[in-house]
Order: sequence, then structure tokens, then C-alpha cells
Amino acid sequence: MTSFRAAVAAWVVDEAHDSAPGESAAALAAELSVRTVVLLEGPSDVNAVGTLAELRSRDLAAEGVCALAMGGAMSVGRYARFLGPRGLGLRLTGLCDEREREYYVRGWAQAGADRQDFFVCAADLEDELIRALGVDVVTELIRIEGDQRALDTFLRQPAQRVRTPQQQLRRFLGTKSGRKIHYGRALVGALTPDRVPAPLADLFAAL
Repeated sequence: MTSFRAAVAAWVVDEAHDSAPGESAAALAAELSVRTVVLLEGPSDVNAVGTLAELRSRDLAAEGVCALAMGGAMSVGRYARFLGPRGLGLRLTGLCDEREREYYVRGWAQAGADRQDFFVCAADLEDELIRALGVDVVTELIRIEGDQRALDTFLRQPAQRVRTPQQQLRRFLGTKSGRKIHYGRALVGALTPDRVPAPLADLFAAL
């Protein structure tokens, strides 16, 4: 599936409109029996989806499901056109932030998808996970992960005084390269089955 993701990424960014990347992606989709792509903004979201799959003992690759990081929601139109009904003919689904909803709506329409089969987080997935777990649990998790000193330094910044604890934690997760990716796995790993945020639970129910 890693090779399929790489082939799709090369196809989407191909400025020369060379047929080779598309042929490679199509061949790998057939070889791997890919039937569904989950279009996600970035690698932290992919990590979260992969971790929940592990917790639920689901092998998404074996099910023909590929969770795909697009490098930003504004790319969803190209990915949807290349992979959806007017491209490889795969089923499209995904997870996005509320402020990105319109990108997904337009992307699905451009791809010729009949159903807008994607799920929307109120702010973003990290915010959903923090609300599901609670501030105390997330703060303790940050301590366990070895980031307590960094969090304490962050919270002393004047700009944080006007934010709620939940907003502070959400901002903290995005302040260092790689931190959101790491905590995408750590936060989902701390969920109990009854605390999975609705957009993520609904995505899995639809896979």
C-alpha cells in the first residue's frame, strides 16, 4: 500500500501529464484490490486512522482500504478526480475539518461522486480527540510521552492566557514538526471504545 500511495502522489503532482504514474497507480490498485481511498489532510490523520484500525483488529490494507495523506485539504479536488468515478473508479471517503468542508464538497462533485461520503470534525481531529479524552487525560499523556517541560514552557507564553485549556493543548500539539503525527497515534491509543469521536467512529462504520 505504501507503493500505491507513492504512485498516486507522483500522478497527482505530475506536471508533464505523463501517463506512466497513472498506469503505475492503476496497476497497483488492481494488484492490491484497492476499493476505497480515505482522503485525509496529513500524516497525523493517517496515523490516527491506522491506530484505531489496530485497536479494532482491522487490517485496512487487506480490506482494500487505503488511508491517504494529501498534504493539505486544498488538494482534495485533484485526488478525488484521479481516484474517484472519473479516474480509477475507487470509492471515495474521508475526514476533514469544518473549515475544509467546501473543498471536499467541490472535490466530490468534480470527481462525479454521487454521495458526499466524508465526515467532518468541528475544528480538527486533534480537537475532537482532546474533547473525547478530556484535558486531564491528555495532559497526563503528554507527561508520559516526555513533553511535560515543553508544555509548561508553552503555557507560560502570554498568548496562552486567553485560551481555554482545551485550546491550549490543541495549539501545543501543532507547535513542533512531527508532534501532531506522534500524538495522532498516542491520543487514539488512549481512547476507550465508547469515547471514539463521532466523525472518526462514523468513518470506520462506513468502511
